[in-house]
Amino acid sequence: MKMKRVCKQSGFTLIEMLIVVIVLGILAAIVIPQIAVSTEDAKLNTLRTNLNTTRSAVELYYFQHNSVYPGGGVPTTKPADVTTGPQAFVAQLARFTDVDGNISNTKDATYKYGPYVKNGIVATNPYNDMSDVVIDTTEADITVRNSAATDNGWKFYFNTGVFIAADGTLGVHDSL
Repeated sequence: MKMKRVCKQSGFTLIEMLIVVIVLGILAAIVIPQIAVSTEDAKLNTLRTNLNTTRSAVELYYFQHNSVYPGGGVPTTKPADVTTGPQAFVAQLARFTDVDGNISNTKDATYKYGPYVKNGIVATNPYNDMSDVVIDTTEADITVRNSAATDNGWKFYFNTGVFIAADGTLGVHDSL
């Protein structure tokens, strides 16, 4: 007599698969908002760090250059690539300067100050990925921090030394 073999197939049932999908969906619903919050926190912390670093560089420049902030105009002695106030601002922080703010690519007895920022650039604003600087030479009120008029990385008020994130909106970034 022949015996019948029963072949049992292994695998998941439809109910088991549905339970796994539901559990994964619940886990995703919990984890994804946490990642989004972490990303926003990281941007805000990066913004604070970049602001503090640049503000410290600006203040050190101010004290070493007879109470004059960088970027107020184009210096008389400068490299050929510096033709505007914003370019002067970056160059005065990123290269060597004399006491009058004139710029040189090399350090010597006259050009003994700086550089104040690393890699020769101003940090990027993490909210709009821009690093360009707009300089306001007209505003003298230290309480003014309006960045709504610009669509740039940063805004610097030359007369007051206020340096802010300029992301085109008035919001939390202006109060940092």
